[in-house]
Amino acid sequence: MLKKSPDALVIISVVLLLFLGLTWIIPAGEYQRILENGRTIVVAGTYQSVEPAPQGLGDLLVAPIKGLVAASHIISFVLLVGGAFSIITATGALDAGLNSILRLAKENPAFKKMVVPVLMVLFSLAGCTFGMSEENLVFILVTIPLARSMGYDNIVGIAIPFIGSAAGFAGAAINPFTVGIAQGIAELPIGSGAGYRWIVWALYTAVAIFFVMRYIRQLEKNPRKSPLFGVQSELSKTVNEDMEFTGPRRLVIVLFVLAIILLMYGSNSLGWYIDEISALFLALGLISAVVTRMGTGKTIKAFTIGAKDMLMAAIIIGISRSVLVVAEDGKIIDTLLYAMSGTVADFPNAVSVQFMFLVQAFINIFIPSGSGQAAITMPIMTPLADLLGISRQSAVLAFQFGDGLLNLIIPTSGVTMGILSVAKIPYNVWVKWIWKLIVVFTILSMVLLAVPEYVDVWP
Repeated sequence: MLKKSPDALVIISVVLLLFLGLTWIIPAGEYQRILENGRTIVVAGTYQSVEPAPQGLGDLLVAPIKGLVAASHIISFVLLVGGAFSIITATGALDAGLNSILRLAKENPAFKKMVVPVLMVLFSLAGCTFGMSEENLVFILVTIPLARSMGYDNIVGIAIPFIGSAAGFAGAAINPFTVGIAQGIAELPIGSGAGYRWIVWALYTAVAIFFVMRYIRQLEKNPRKSPLFGVQSELSKTVNEDMEFTGPRRLVIVLFVLAIILLMYGSNSLGWYIDEISALFLALGLISAVVTRMGTGKTIKAFTIGAKDMLMAAIIIGISRSVLVVAEDGKIIDTLLYAMSGTVADFPNAVSVQFMFLVQAFINIFIPSGSGQAAITMPIMTPLADLLGISRQSAVLAFQFGDGLLNLIIPTSGVTMGILSVAKIPYNVWVKWIWKLIVVFTILSMVLLAVPEYVDVWP
């Protein structure tokens, strides 16, 4: 039975209070920044102390609304896509399509064993190629009922896209939003070093799949191994097995697949982000309603229900962002960055590169945006790597590891907290379940960072 645990909002509130206290302890400081090619770049060597800006009770009360405003883009995305996806679900197409997969799984046990690994590879490729992150809030609406109908729990349901894409994101070979930006700032050819990076991606993906499949085998042997055992029926519905796979519903599935392909192409080649992705799924929802002749009333009702179901996730995303608002207004982020980056210069290269990774991981708590973290840290880490005799490619690799791993657990990530809210998985239960994977990923990252210091893997 799942024990009573702290609500996500309670956890985020505690973190918010912690950061508020840090603004009174950590000296305020700032780097100079310049605008270069549309990106704000930190100028290395320009850190200086500034007038302290400790945050008080008034700032604490204002922080949530500032956080909601700062995260308004992703909040709007969550509400719109949640509503649009609810329309698609109301057509019965997803239930009917998943029923076909489940029938194949029942008739062919070997097929069932391949469903999760294949999906995780696809999601890992999505994380590797176009930095899939916010999109997880869409896909868990499919993978949760799929996992539940296969006899698993909501943890498996979110692990398929979330851990899969996170492995691809952290071990990315060509992600333009992390590797591309970091290499551009480091003045490296975009896409260079891909040979070693693809090896990194393969290892990360294999570890992620092994971890999830090991848990699935435990569930198959004993369902009581699930941290959510005893409350599954309260968490989400399974697939409606009475849905017939009619012609219109088949067409909706075809349109859904085409939308995913268009999403990948748009993100990679057209610079699509939240606005375009929201429009894509909204159009998909409306076209699906027309194809299945749902009617205006039923379509509006489905959209409203879907948006309502995502409301708590949207609020949690906004409150999570308020933590960063307090740190930014208190002017302590640059001080932490300065202190952390200074620690890596006093060790041998094979050790220093590990510290670069750990520093990036620590900074990720404050700056969960991959592109944002690259813009802030790489102007500092690049010259530092030069001074230490470490390859700039290794500095980029340390950044992407540090940026990608903790996204799975940090409470300052609106996406992470939003996903857990939608899946109704308590934060502490998630951390208790995933911490071993984080440890394995950390050790693997350190090994992969050490290899270039002894073997020539970079061009």
